[in-house]
Amino acid sequence: MAQVKHDIVDYDKIAAQQSFKDLVKRKKGFLWTITAIFLIAYMLLPILTSYTDLLHQEAFGGISWVWIYAAGLFIMTWSLCHLYVAKANSFDREAQAIIDEYVTNGGAR
Repeated sequence: MAQVKHDIVDYDKIAAQQSFKDLVKRKKGFLWTITAIFLIAYMLLPILTSYTDLLHQEAFGGISWVWIYAAGLFIMTWSLCHLYVAKANSFDREAQAIIDEYVTNGGAR
C-alpha cells in the first residue's frame, strides 16, 4: 500500500497572512448579509400579517398577498441556499489557494 504524504500546515502562520485575513473578512461579510436578508424577510411575514392589513388584500383570483409573500419566502430560501453553496465553494477554492501558496513558499513541514 502506498503512503500518502501530508503536509503539516501551521494555522497560526496562515491566519497571519493578509490574504487569509481578507478571505475571512469577505466570508463574514457575506454570511452576515445573507443571514440578515433571511431573518428580515422571514420576520416581516408575521409582522405584516399581525399588525397591518397590507398582505390581507386580494392580489388576484381570490388569493391574498400573504400567500404570494409566503411562496416567495420558499423561492428566496432556495435561492439563498444555492447562492450560499456557490459562494462557499469559491471560499473553499480561495482557502486552498492560500494553503497552496503557503506550502509552495516552504511553510509546511
